[in-house]
Amino acid sequence: MTSSAKTLPAHTLLSWYDRHRRTLPWRSLTGEHPDPYRVWLSEIMLQQTTVTAVKPYYDRFLTLFPTIEALAQAPEQQVMAAWAGLGYYARARNLHACAKQVASLGQFPSTVETLQALPGIGAYTSRAIAAIAFGIPVVPVDGNVERIVSRLFAITAPLPKSRPTLATLAATLNTEPEAWSRASDFAQALFDLGASICTPRSPACALCPWRPHCAAQKQGLAEQLPAKTPKTAKPNRYGAHFIIRDATGALWLRHRPNEGLLGGMAELPGTAWTPTEWTDHAAHAAAPIHATWRRLGNVQHVFTHFALTLTVYETDVTSFHPLGNQPGFPCPPDALSRQALPSVMRKCLALLDKSAKPPRTSRRTTGKKITP
Repeated sequence: MTSSAKTLPAHTLLSWYDRHRRTLPWRSLTGEHPDPYRVWLSEIMLQQTTVTAVKPYYDRFLTLFPTIEALAQAPEQQVMAAWAGLGYYARARNLHACAKQVASLGQFPSTVETLQALPGIGAYTSRAIAAIAFGIPVVPVDGNVERIVSRLFAITAPLPKSRPTLATLAATLNTEPEAWSRASDFAQALFDLGASICTPRSPACALCPWRPHCAAQKQGLAEQLPAKTPKTAKPNRYGAHFIIRDATGALWLRHRPNEGLLGGMAELPGTAWTPTEWTDHAAHAAAPIHATWRRLGNVQHVFTHFALTLTVYETDVTSFHPLGNQPGFPCPPDALSRQALPSVMRKCLALLDKSAKPPRTSRRTTGKKITP
């Protein structure tokens, strides 16, 4: 493993960035001062998510909440509904809490330490906001930067154990004065280098501005790094959820507890998610009401720590009166799109839409003319 620090020509990377910088909706134009609100919002959304997936959510958030004050004043369920489908829903709750705190302060804090004290802002995000929005000369270390550093220094120790070493080496990348004077551009140049040149597979080493300084490229290791510890198989969990529709077409929904997985999101009533599969008999016994249930099918969804299979059942009722005092609320069809439904629940509802489609008619003919 090679780990000796070396001075890298920041001006070479910045010259490349000036020519090839990506155009992103949250990125300020050359000469413009970055908006801390937009930088923060994009960084929170980009955690564990791709740029392509984030763009429509980012645009929607700015339309609904054009300022951090507007976001702070919005009802939590409106924020959660706007986030629905983006995943990792604790980010949305922390986003709202952070907006309230920043709005009460009157402005975003501008140092790594004060930023990291805000809800939902960790070591990477605080450095990214500090560097991009406020020009603080720090190096934010995300997956792109880890990959760049592992190749520049030929670090063969696998992730995640190599992360402390990679972070230490990353802090040496901006030692040239130009990296300090253009701290915002330098951080974003690293992100763009990882996204477009130093990619996970088939890196374009011939186009890299730092190619002469890359130990892994010289050793023919670039495509093999960073090494990763093999992942263990995700455990499986199973559950059943119930679509209950009244005579008006409204659905019965409930909110999940605020703490834990999908906290505060809306969902169809259902069973616990257990390591063993639910039979139809057991699922019907656990249903919120006694009814004639129609099995619609199964949906699969993968979370960070487990894979989930849900069996979905459907029934129609005249009214929701049989549900008594059970937690939940009726949702009219025209309000469903405004609910904070996570992707796994939208998959369940998609089965209902699929079952409602009329069967396809056969287009086969005998070729004979039929005389009436």
